[in-house]
Amino acid sequence: MGLSGGIACYKSAELCRLLIKAGATVQVVMTQAAEQFMTPVTMQALSQRPVYGSQWDTRAANNMVHINLSRDADAVVIAPASADLIAKLAQGQADDLLSLMCLARPADRVPLLIAPAMNREMWQHPATRRNVAQVQLDGARVLGVGHGDQACGETGDGRMLESLELLDELIAFFQPKVLSGQHVLVTAGPTYEAIDPVRGITNLSSGKMGFAIARAAREAGAMVTLVAGPVSLPTPRGVNRINVKSALDMLAAVTGQADKASVFIATSAVADWRPANASASKIKKDGSGQPPELHFVENPDILATLAQSERGRSQSLYCVGFAAESHDLLANAQVKRQRKGVPLLVGNIGPDAFGQDDNALLLVDETGTREMSRDTKLSLARQLIAEIAQRLGAGASA
Repeated sequence: MGLSGGIACYKSAELCRLLIKAGATVQVVMTQAAEQFMTPVTMQALSQRPVYGSQWDTRAANNMVHINLSRDADAVVIAPASADLIAKLAQGQADDLLSLMCLARPADRVPLLIAPAMNREMWQHPATRRNVAQVQLDGARVLGVGHGDQACGETGDGRMLESLELLDELIAFFQPKVLSGQHVLVTAGPTYEAIDPVRGITNLSSGKMGFAIARAAREAGAMVTLVAGPVSLPTPRGVNRINVKSALDMLAAVTGQADKASVFIATSAVADWRPANASASKIKKDGSGQPPELHFVENPDILATLAQSERGRSQSLYCVGFAAESHDLLANAQVKRQRKGVPLLVGNIGPDAFGQDDNALLLVDETGTREMSRDTKLSLARQLIAEIAQRLGAGASA
């Protein structure tokens, strides 16, 4: 993990801590400019390893610290990467340990990932744009920048991404790209069907499983569009999110995106019914002790609509459904798969999963069933994405 000079070094301390917590071994290399913003003592305490800052460091028995460090790494991550350091990398300059190590690394097996951090004018300067383009052409992965307030008092692009964003990017980088070239459309969360302006019908779905699937699909190299019901979860990085409220809203959003998709994964818990006529004003109690009489109509079946479309039937749009049941999971899931007309249906016991960070899944297709034992929703999402990718590959081979 390389740190070059910039106020964003304070974020690097948190990133180092998060990487250690995630199970990584972190070796920190700092430029002299970085040491003006963050002390080596702090980074040593967080990384639990000695920090290197000079190419003349005598701790290496062979006096080749730039060779030793780069050979031991699975990846080199520079966060923050200043405009000056990016310029050095673009030109192949190597006048300090960090730039020397980047130049000396075995590029075919030690990837270089760069998290830029600089003032908005510096980020937009033509020289910086050329240098960023050059390092990408040379094989480096530039992780992008954030938008917002900057230490100089200005606002714009150029902030280093937040530590959690960078952690997600690094984890995603190492995931197998089994859905590269695919466009995945995911629905997640509940829908909300209004009774009046302040009341409505919804359910306990948290959206966590669908959001995990969207993240896993993006990690696997797919373009991902997430149609989300009313939940407060953060959008997975790199995922295009469309917020909806009702089942009719979700249907409109999904049908509007379906032509671009090659995979549709319906994890949302769509309300089966909605009030026939929502009141324009709050319904008041009338003193009778009786609730108002409500009439309901059935909502459209979003999954069946896409699965039974021309693309769904031909499986040029591969449709995956979810069934949240309270009992008799296998029987109900098998019936639902046939009724919806989908090649793969994923079942779970809803009350055991709603709002939780873990889940257990049952995969049902025309050949039988397979259980995915209880695990985190993200781990299950990655397993499911690998399963879908395998089925897509088998279909392409056939």
